Amino acid sequence: VQLVESGGGSVQAGESLRLSCSASGVTFSRHAIAWYRQAPGKGREGVSCISGDDGRAYYADSVRGRFTVSSDSAKNTVDLQMNSLKPEDTGVYYCATDVDPGRCLTLLDHYNYLIGDWGRGTQVTVSS
Repeated sequence: VQLVESGGGSVQAGESLRLSCSASGVTFSRHAIAWYRQAPGKGREGVSCISGDDGRAYYADSVRGRFTVSSDSAKNTVDLQMNSLKPEDTGVYYCATDVDPGRCLTLLDHYNYLIGDWGRGTQVTVSS
């Protein structure tokens, strides 16, 4: 398994970014795929997750309504569309896979429960 994030950058508040996770070696129906972020000096936070069971998407309260996660199993990619960005969205964004395709809710609250692989992250900086 290899996970590679891309699409990060520096934007102004209110602007948008689209992150992409290239997930080679991952069978989407057998994994949950999650996005996490880590701001400077803070712990890792669950942002969004897509279930391998039924493709349902889950979001942290802080991003619901602004972020949209989508997957393309043919391309083996999982994208995170981030709109109306805020300075508090700043951080390193990671994608990760979990061997259980159906436990997104747990994974969003407890990144340390994840059993799987992590990408190296991509930096997102939102200035006010």
